[in-house]
Amino acid sequence: MEIIVASLIFICCYVFIMTEQINRAVVTLTGGVLLLLTGIYSAERMLTEYIDWNTIALLFSMMVLIAITEKTGLFGFIAIRFAQKVKGDPIPLLIGAGALTGIGSALLDNVTTVLIFVPIMLKITKLLKLPSFPYLLMIIFSSNIGGAATLIGDPPNIMIGQAVEHLTFSSFLIHMAPIAIIMFGVMLLFVWALFRKSLRRTKFDVKELLAIDAQTYLHRTPMLYQSITVLLLTVTGFLLHAFLYVELTTVALSGAVLLLLLTEKELASEKIFEKVEWVTLFFFIGLFTLVGGLEEVGVIDEIARAIIVITDGDYVQTVILILWVSGLLSGIVDNIPFVAAMIPVVQEFESYGMVYLDPVWWALALGACLGGNATLIGASANVVVTGLAEGAHEKISFIRFMLYGFPLVIISLVVSTIYIYFRYLVPYIG
Repeated sequence: MEIIVASLIFICCYVFIMTEQINRAVVTLTGGVLLLLTGIYSAERMLTEYIDWNTIALLFSMMVLIAITEKTGLFGFIAIRFAQKVKGDPIPLLIGAGALTGIGSALLDNVTTVLIFVPIMLKITKLLKLPSFPYLLMIIFSSNIGGAATLIGDPPNIMIGQAVEHLTFSSFLIHMAPIAIIMFGVMLLFVWALFRKSLRRTKFDVKELLAIDAQTYLHRTPMLYQSITVLLLTVTGFLLHAFLYVELTTVALSGAVLLLLLTEKELASEKIFEKVEWVTLFFFIGLFTLVGGLEEVGVIDEIARAIIVITDGDYVQTVILILWVSGLLSGIVDNIPFVAAMIPVVQEFESYGMVYLDPVWWALALGACLGGNATLIGASANVVVTGLAEGAHEKISFIRFMLYGFPLVIISLVVSTIYIYFRYLVPYIG
């Protein structure tokens, strides 16, 4: 009975999120409350086990850092410089946005990267009078593909790296970066084919663009230099966190609090907190509670264990099925709890005679990361971009995004299947 109740609540909430008739944060929080009222789990378990407060704290910290830095005019300066470099040409701008987001997502993490790049891109598209949707779409797709390339790029990769000791940073680069680069190229062709006709140079005068002095956008007060310094220190902390044995959340919180302290006299903290995307944060909290309900009643565990039953323990079929199941489900539920449920199941595969599990781990990582492009709630970066866009009055429709995202995920899974098959599975055929 509990399985039916939890599943119905999840499905109903999902329908309301898709139709966008009610605020998405209110929908997910309502679902969480209903799970409490029906006794699916206790408030204590919801707050301590199912809501990922590390993710919430990381997002909040980066929102604070970005909000303060934006007040200095730095993002406006970068936006003008970027637009001038491509001479206002929409297609090079689209490709450049994707490349920078992909690289940033691989070196930092995809959530941090989109928090930095989205405000810049929104300024550029407004300046050049271009539609923001293709560029936001490119940023989301690139962030999830770029995040798949490294150990620190996407939360599922971090979780797998922590669970499997020999899968190091270099292991992810060797095995995941090649397919991420291939998929980035495929994605560029996909997006270019979709928008090449609609993205034409606007009536904006290029000479006028090149004549703009980007320096005028900068407010050269102590806050500018403080923001740049703290932001660079935070990014450095992200890059070195594995060597410093400091969590990403700790690095982000330290940076946010330090910058709040340094800029308190110039900019009141209350003004910064008003700029935080609270709807996005509460949507995440609600989403964690909804998926937590499915986890509590065993739905996610049963899906994971059914994979072995379906494939009857066949090695090749198991690897391919894990890729597709994790890819398709990551577009529906958050990939973090799904990967958490899958890790112990994959570890149990050894008892079925599967000694070499590395291809299974790569299939799980690829499916979880690339599958996030299917819907607006498929990955953390998607939700963050949606929130930032909504705050700038550039709302992204759930259905409209899915019409582009879902086909890309199918293409991604087909390409990944070919990659995994020829790189890892050919010796096991026959």
